[in-house]
Amino acid sequence: MIDFFSHGDFASAPMNVPAMIMGLLLAFACGHAVAWIYMLTHTGLSYSKSFVNSLIVIPTVVAMVMMVLSNNIVTAFGLMAVFAIVRFRNILRDTLDTTYILVVIVLGMASGTLKFSTAIAGCLLTLFIMTYLWATAFGSRQRYDMIINLHWARPVTELQDLRSLLFRHSLRTICASQRSSEGYEGTDLSYRLLLRDPERMDQLLMELRSLQGVSRVTGLKAEEESEV
Repeated sequence: MIDFFSHGDFASAPMNVPAMIMGLLLAFACGHAVAWIYMLTHTGLSYSKSFVNSLIVIPTVVAMVMMVLSNNIVTAFGLMAVFAIVRFRNILRDTLDTTYILVVIVLGMASGTLKFSTAIAGCLLTLFIMTYLWATAFGSRQRYDMIINLHWARPVTELQDLRSLLFRHSLRTICASQRSSEGYEGTDLSYRLLLRDPERMDQLLMELRSLQGVSRVTGLKAEEESEV
């Protein structure tokens, strides 16, 4: 079995198996590093765990694509044709769904071009990566427990009363949005909170509604930052 795997590429340009495995692992490690940096530096309100996972899987799959192509122009055109068919027949809105489609296409091409060792190694490593991402919930992050939207009828210079109330209940408070316009009375505010005690969320909402100048209070529990 080991001998078959070591000499399992029967294409016109057989693959160096140790170099192939090293290339796949290097692509996985580089993708992992990029994903970590993206998670640490992302500051927007829209965050996608699926996109983070794709940053890890896609480099490995692309490395396998380059190994399958091996400077073969015919295979390259075949890959483009397959992708054109898939894109025409399906609209994939999730980046990870697109990655799965890419994986099975490349595995089929590797098998069809007689690069059996490449197909086996690529399949096993891809399955390991997918399972690892699922088991560890990689890409999930929870910086805030709660999202609060409210209307502030008092002058903006008197926001200190509101901030003091939020500080008593939270470890971290971020004002994500502050909207006001000419001819519109008051200010619409949106806060992201990391609560000191998530069980006291209802108490926080009650205190906000009783605070002078506060109205239209809505609270949303933020289980996980994700892109809608």
